[in-house]
Amino acid sequence: MTTGQGFRFIDLFAGIGGLRIGFEAVGGTCVFTSEWNKFSQQTYKANFEDDTHEVNGDITAIHEADIPAHDVLLAGFPCQPFSIAGVSKKNALGRAHGFADETQGTLFFDVVRILRHHRPRAFLLENVKNLLSHDKGNTFRVIMHALRELGYSVDHKVIDARHWVPQHRERIFIVGFREDWPTNFSLDDVILPEGPNPNLSSILHPGDGSETVEEPYTCGDLAAVAPKYTLTPKLWQYLQKYAAKHKAAGNGFGFGLCGPESVARTLSARYYKDGSEILIAQEGLDPRRLTPRECARLMGFDRPGSNKPWKIVVSDTQAYRQFGNAVAAPVAISIAEAMEPWLHNMVALKSKRRMRA
Repeated sequence: MTTGQGFRFIDLFAGIGGLRIGFEAVGGTCVFTSEWNKFSQQTYKANFEDDTHEVNGDITAIHEADIPAHDVLLAGFPCQPFSIAGVSKKNALGRAHGFADETQGTLFFDVVRILRHHRPRAFLLENVKNLLSHDKGNTFRVIMHALRELGYSVDHKVIDARHWVPQHRERIFIVGFREDWPTNFSLDDVILPEGPNPNLSSILHPGDGSETVEEPYTCGDLAAVAPKYTLTPKLWQYLQKYAAKHKAAGNGFGFGLCGPESVARTLSARYYKDGSEILIAQEGLDPRRLTPRECARLMGFDRPGSNKPWKIVVSDTQAYRQFGNAVAAPVAISIAEAMEPWLHNMVALKSKRRMRA
């Protein structure tokens, strides 16, 4: 689906472009990108190679006036200060979190200053579900107050990517439209796919020769998963002992062992460490990690047999980090499709106003 009349958007804290995929799918054109991580920049550039603009680095070093005019602002602003794991780690280290974290928490205010200066007609922000409850809800109240104070009608909703891909991945999405461009938009308008929902068989390497070999992920005549993704006996024994220890203590910590009919836990940025949250059972062998290609499919960045598979141009470690931090692409597409009628009206109205002027 496309608008027929294009709109311009910017991609802040872009990661590898999950949100961008959604808005390009409905006819938008990205005119500015900011992502500080050099490895994510490499992946972004490889997959959006026709861009005429550069991938900018640290957004705090970019003046808002130097950002091109745009209709929609997209931002997956850093979530570590608000996530359960991030807060626990910072508490253990005696460090501040949320907006008191000067290195990450205040990056939300870069979104605010850009919105204030450019007054785009709409925005979409994404973060972890725990943003809602961080600091007993105070952090989220500050965010919503700041956005509404700028003159936006704002809606938010936690959406689980499970409806589109075989993993549970709950994220909060915040949408705003300028109050002087009234809409009746609601995130309840996002259409969920009709069941049955996919399971892991839809993204795993079949290993039966039906898939083209892709080194270093698969090998041999049958395109079997490369041996390096199988856990070492030492690591597998450690994970089992760790899980047993926490089970005995009444905790829920442990590995997630999956088969083709399973639905995975949330893929995290720490997946490169041991793969424990999503391990694939193997007959006669210890479990294995997902390959980066399978992670690309798990996040909806490409599909088996795709004519244009996602380009993975970084190491396995960096690829796992990138997919673990990414927005599931099909979720972004569905949200963009729900916003699309209002974006269409927005662009049409803007054109009429220019003609009258």
